Formats: sequence, C-alpha cells, structure tokens
Amino acid sequence: MTLRIYNTLTRTKEDFKPLDPKNVRMYVCGPTVYDFAHIGNARPAIVFDVLFRLLRHLFGAEHVTYVRNITDVDDKINARALRDHPGMELNAAIRKVTETTANQYFADVRALGCLDPTVQPRATEHIKGMVEMISVLINRGHAYVAAGEVLFDVGSMPDYGKLSQRKLEDQQAGARIAVEAHKKNPADFVLWKLSSAEEPGWESPWGRGRPGWHIECSVMSKSHLGEIFDIHGGGLDLIFPHHENEIAQSRCAHGTSVMANYWMHNGFLQVEGQKMSKSLGNFTTIADVLKEWPGDVARFNMLRTHYRQPIDWTVKSLEETRSILASFYAEADGVAAAGPTREFVACLSDDLNVSTGLAHLHVLRKSGRIAELKASLNLLGLSGEAKAIAVVPGEMSSEAGTAANAAPAITREVIVRLVEDRLLARHTKNWAESDRIRDQLAAMGIAIKDNKDGTTTWEIKS
Repeated sequence: MTLRIYNTLTRTKEDFKPLDPKNVRMYVCGPTVYDFAHIGNARPAIVFDVLFRLLRHLFGAEHVTYVRNITDVDDKINARALRDHPGMELNAAIRKVTETTANQYFADVRALGCLDPTVQPRATEHIKGMVEMISVLINRGHAYVAAGEVLFDVGSMPDYGKLSQRKLEDQQAGARIAVEAHKKNPADFVLWKLSSAEEPGWESPWGRGRPGWHIECSVMSKSHLGEIFDIHGGGLDLIFPHHENEIAQSRCAHGTSVMANYWMHNGFLQVEGQKMSKSLGNFTTIADVLKEWPGDVARFNMLRTHYRQPIDWTVKSLEETRSILASFYAEADGVAAAGPTREFVACLSDDLNVSTGLAHLHVLRKSGRIAELKASLNLLGLSGEAKAIAVVPGEMSSEAGTAANAAPAITREVIVRLVEDRLLARHTKNWAESDRIRDQLAAMGIAIKDNKDGTTTWEIKS
C-alpha cells in the first residue's frame, strides 16, 4: 500500500518513497526541558507516534528508526535553574531542572499512548559533534566569528528560505528585524556563543561557550540518521526559523541538496477558541489534562482533527470523544485483535486521514467486525479496553469548566443525561438504543439498575 504525505517542502501531497525500505528514518523535534510540556506539545508527540506506528506496519518494525530529541541546553533552562534552585551550583541546578522535566515529559507522552522512539538523544551528548560541524561550516565559508559568536552566513546559501518560502531579500533590515552591527545580514543566526563564568559552557576553538538552538538538531539527526534521511517532523511554528536553519546548516556542512526528503508539520492548538497563554489563564500542561481525562480520550481528541489543521481543545470536544470511544470500547473490550483492515490502513496512508478512518471504525462496529475494530484502534495507539476510559471515583463533579481547567472527563450531568436518554428509549421500546446506551455507560465504568417502579439508578463500579 502506498503512503502519501503532504510535504511542506513542495507544498504538495506526495507518494512516500524511502531512501531505503529496510531503513526508514524519521526525526521529530522534541521538547526543551525547562518546564512541564503543555497540551500543545502533545500534538506532535501523538501525530508522529501514529506515523511511527503506521510506518512500522507498512515496512516492518525492525526497519523503522524514529528519533525524537531532548533539548537540554538552552538559556531558558539556565534561567529556570537559577529561579527554582537559588544557591545551588548552576550545573547541578540545571541537571535537576532537566531531569525533572524530561522525566515528566516521558511519563506524559507514555500516558497518552505514545511508543518510545527508537532513540531519544540529548543535546548535551552531542556537543563535540556540534563543534565539529561548526568548524566545517567556517572552513567552507558558510559561517564566521564576530563579537564572541559564531554566526551562520545566510547569504552564502543561494536558496536559503526554500522551506518557509521566504526570500532572503525580503528579510533585510526593517521594522521586524533587529539589525546587529556584528552581523553581515540581519537574518544570520547563532551557531555558538560564549558563556560567562556563571553560565554552563564547553571548550571550543572559539572559547568556552554553548551551542545555538538550531545546530543541535542538525548534529543529532546526522548522528543517528545520516546526512540525508526520509522524514523530518514538528509543529508548524518550527518551519521558520528552526527548520529553515537546520536545513541551511546541514546542507552546507554536508554539501547535499536536501536534509530530509519529506517535511511534515502539525497545525496550531487553541483552547476554548483562544490562543493558549498564561495571561489568559488557559495555559494547561499535559499532566494537568491527564489528571482529569483518560489518556485514550486526550489522544483521540487530538487525532479527530486532521493533523495539519488548527485544533480547538474544548470540554465539549473531549466529552464527545469519550462518548465515541465508549461506543467502540463497549464492543472491543476483552476481544483479541485480528489485524487492522486494509480500508483503515488506506485511510491512515492518505496523509494520516483519521477522520475518514473514524467513519470506517463505525462501520466495523455496526457490522460486528470487532476483532478488526480492536486492531484498527490499536494501530491508532488506542487500547480498546473499557477500563482505559472508566470514571475514576473522586473525579465526579457537578460543574463543567474550561479545557484548561477542565471539569472531570465524564461529569455527573453527562451520566444523568445518558440515563435519561436510555429511559426514553425503553419507554418507546427502542431496545437497540437502550442496549447501546447501557453498554456506553458500562464502558465509562457506570453500573445501572432498572428498578421495579420504572426508575433507573446508577453507581460508579468499584
């Protein structure tokens, strides 16, 4: 089956042709570990986990290498270490911040059903490689030393800006670009900068310092995947400048025409119709979400919107998602998976079209093809087990909130409404609908009892 993906580099949907079908290689930009990851950071983790699963299905698990990095060198990390651990030796404080936040990220994305990537390199493990690549760029005339920094000379690359479709002449000094006297071009970016005695640093030919952000991914991807690899992924916000600058560094250092053959980017996320920000009070971490919503629900809620489109993260959408999963899980619970259907794999192979795949899942459920339903859910990274979306005692609430400060995943009102809908179905002798709602409630962890007086009571199953 042919996989087709939208390539940001060409702005077209293309057939995926790996450089080597026995060694399919993908790199995705991971977190900068200075703070707990927010729900927007979950989107690339989930999207590219689905792609990882699909590639493993199409080419064989042993033939796919997925690299997702950890950025543990960054000025934000330094600032957080000084803020949170005053008086502690800086390097020790930095390690404490990065270890705590990295471990939280690993736990978060695993709870969202993400497989561990094949390799999760850290920037601090590749400083030597960064120094070597920067030296190559200087020797080849693509970088220069000025005012204590090593800068990449964007003017040395004729087609700089190809990924973002930004022409270099449009990036000249102006209202939006701060011109610094030591730069040849205002768009030139830092490869290496000197560190003060109070800042972390490594020895280099240009003095004790630390790398710029972009050089880290160029070196880590080359180290684990080679000078040219198949797929590079990340969020839409990374196209410029991060991915553009990665391409510039890698191509100019290696003398290649491309860095990766396919570039994939997921769309932005907003919360309840607004951009997520701390000032608006709607900033929420993955850990916050997982306190209130099961991982399967959060994962599938992210996938119901096509990965390239913007997504609005709302309580209503999460409730709808849990209801949909409940109808699937009520059927698939405890069933052995048989293998995803060819039709479902075809949906995912069309640029990860989960929306079309969802319609096919409903067909499988209604037609009783439950073993195939279970396997198709598994291919999405969903368990298909009722306990994965069951209500946890203590999560109940009588009020709904925003997705940033979410009400519990299934509120008391949602359960009462379903019970009332089932009563109506029974009174109208719509037994199929009555049974469907009963199974949906059971999948949520709700036990119901029909009483002799015609009423129905319910309780959370222990």
